[in-house]
Amino acid sequence: MGHRHHKKHQTNKWIFAVYIGFFAGVLWGGLKLIEHYFHFTVLTPGFLVEPFFLHSFLITWTGMLIGWGAFIALSIAASLAYALVLSKFQGPWYGIAYGMAWWGALYLLIGPLIGMMPWILYLDLNTILTDASLFALWGLFIGFSIAFEFTDERAREPIGRRRKLA
Repeated sequence: MGHRHHKKHQTNKWIFAVYIGFFAGVLWGGLKLIEHYFHFTVLTPGFLVEPFFLHSFLITWTGMLIGWGAFIALSIAASLAYALVLSKFQGPWYGIAYGMAWWGALYLLIGPLIGMMPWILYLDLNTILTDASLFALWGLFIGFSIAFEFTDERAREPIGRRRKLA
């Protein structure tokens, strides 16, 4: 039999990053809702939009859904940034460090400066550890998903062709 030439399937980096960011926001933003519901954190799920909405509104279900949407938007932006700068780095540690960098930027600098949250010295230890863990896992999800897609050395099977079982 002759050798067939198959076109290699390549994933569009930007569409994939938006896809990963969206699902990171849905998944980890949903976990942020659960964290708040069980009082593991004092920060509302809408903490990202706290400077733009009244706190009393952000603790309503509508406010929480707006907060979830803001977390999804942040996740898409973070995923696009990861795809732009770090997509070739392999392993889980880059994603964890990326998530912790976002946590540090938001919780130690940007958040307190613009009124998203109080300074870290005024947050309880449960909030700090819970939200730091959430951002570490969020970063791991984004980083590992993107790195796996764009550094995977496995040969891809052509589209539409299935492996025959022996």
